[in-house]
Amino acid sequence: MTPRHRESDTKIQRGPITKQGPPLVRWAAIEAVSKNHGDDPIKDLYRRVAARRGCNNARVAAARKILTLVYYGLRDHEIRILAPPEAA
Repeated sequence: MTPRHRESDTKIQRGPITKQGPPLVRWAAIEAVSKNHGDDPIKDLYRRVAARRGCNNARVAAARKILTLVYYGLRDHEIRILAPPEAA
């Protein structure tokens, strides 16, 4: 779910998400955000982006965040954003 990025000299064009990767994963991530805006960190991200850019862009941003958390969770065997803060 990477945004399209075209660059030539000083002109930069940013576009919709690219269609790279499995379509089923993209669909599932967007659907997960659409049905339930996630936990507090995901819900906060969704609301912030929706206020600025609209609901569709917010869904893609939240889905991308979820997929990022899943990737790092599988890689590191923990999801740090969901872990309780450590006492100092």
